[in-house]
Amino acid sequence: MQLKKIITTSLLISLMTISLTACSTNKTKEDATSSSELILATTTSTQDSGLLDELLPQFTEETNIQVKTIAVGTGKAIQMGENGEADVLLVHDTKSEEKFVADGFAKERHDVMYNDFIIVGPKNDPLKLKEIEGENKTQQALNKIYDEQRMFISRADDSGTDKKEKKIWKEVDLTPKGDWYVEAGAGMGDILKMASEKQGYTLTDRATFLAMRDKLDLDIVVEKDTDLKNQYGVMCVNPDKFDNINDKEAKEFEEWILEDETQKNIENFKKEEYGQSLFTPNAK
Repeated sequence: MQLKKIITTSLLISLMTISLTACSTNKTKEDATSSSELILATTTSTQDSGLLDELLPQFTEETNIQVKTIAVGTGKAIQMGENGEADVLLVHDTKSEEKFVADGFAKERHDVMYNDFIIVGPKNDPLKLKEIEGENKTQQALNKIYDEQRMFISRADDSGTDKKEKKIWKEVDLTPKGDWYVEAGAGMGDILKMASEKQGYTLTDRATFLAMRDKLDLDIVVEKDTDLKNQYGVMCVNPDKFDNINDKEAKEFEEWILEDETQKNIENFKKEEYGQSLFTPNAK
């Protein structure tokens, strides 16, 4: 009886040891494979063009950092940074970005890539905007749209594209209003779909339009004009401002997107499919 009790006790001790060892091993394995994360506030154009779907899985595979993407207008993305609601920003309004740095919300910004703005509209081009020549074609086009009160779909969301559009209206000293001027308050993809359905005009970045072109009844009517470069920049939110910023992960993302290999991937993104780069990398 005593021998049986000793054997039973020894067996229980052995089972407990095995169980604890297994737990320890599993915990070590979990620690080795556990991932950190960051919040990326960016523009709808990087999302709608498909660029982030191409890049972010590569970043996660290389760094084991999960990225939560919030695609909004540049103004909203910058506001998120000012509120400490994002770790890193990828946006496209250089003036606003420089102010973000000057106000201490980021320590620096870096150029990442650029494309350009274009005006798209009905394929039959009722206003003959394709025939406009000379400098400031975009200004001439908006003047014509205004005079004829042809439907124009505005993002009206404080995005980089919206800021550019408003800047051009200001340059031609016009204030668009009326039923023909639709302030949608939506992202670029939704705006293009709306312009296609209503056969109106809109200002868009080239990348989003090219990525969606086959699904739209629209054509480029004004392009390659002066002062339509669309520059994108990356900024890490200043951790000195907020306690909750994932600074290490944000810096890893910033360094990664500026690396030569990532820059090459940006340049080659859908290049073969469209015969041109949707984004031109220009990190220094």
